[in-house]
Amino acid sequence: MPASTAVRNPRRVSDKRIAILQSAYIPWKGYFDIIGSVDIFVVYDDVQYPQKGHWHNRNLIKTQHGPKWLTVPVSKADGSFQNIDALQLPLPFLDKHWQSITNAYARAPYYKTFGPKLESLYKAAATFTHLSDLNRHFLTALASHLGFDTQFVLSRELTAGGAKTDRLLGICRELGATRYLSGPAAKAYLETDKFDAANVQVEWMDYSGYPTYPQLHGSFDPGVSVIDLLFNTGDNARDFMKAPLSRT
Repeated sequence: MPASTAVRNPRRVSDKRIAILQSAYIPWKGYFDIIGSVDIFVVYDDVQYPQKGHWHNRNLIKTQHGPKWLTVPVSKADGSFQNIDALQLPLPFLDKHWQSITNAYARAPYYKTFGPKLESLYKAAATFTHLSDLNRHFLTALASHLGFDTQFVLSRELTAGGAKTDRLLGICRELGATRYLSGPAAKAYLETDKFDAANVQVEWMDYSGYPTYPQLHGSFDPGVSVIDLLFNTGDNARDFMKAPLSRT
């Protein structure tokens, strides 16, 4: 497989870099680094929802009692296996999540500036009936707050077919990508030779070497939701991330 390419490398004007990831609920900073490092970010949600242990409908915040899961309740219309974008939101939970966030971060340095913005996002989310729409709401708003102007595309709106590598490559070709930025976990299954044959360069996101930043509630935890970074560092959040300040 090709060696990892740092996301801060200069890019040719003719390049078009894309990433394709399944949506997650208020994910960690590394997820947003991928968003901020590409021209087009594809929300890959017309694929099967795993039964448990994923980040599609949950994430972690830090509290005085330790890490706390914020879990979005989901249901399936007919009880069978369903795609992520078909999952419904059956129970009210937003107020509970916001209260947990308030309890955890009320004393954070940037609670008074970032808190009202995040609260407005939670209030606006009350109209959503499906998990994928909820996640996209937070993803696009938080990416914009971080200063990223990446274009978001839904995989279900594209025509590319196939499965696994073939589908990912098909999406890249449909969107005219010259480079495909992937998370490192995909090294276990991605058939990079197919990308090489199509003249699409595969690049790997490197999550190592993140700097620490001041956190509340004990020792540093690098894997919590990006909102922890925003509450604790405010407008300086990008100093603790890897996405380039400019993609040109």
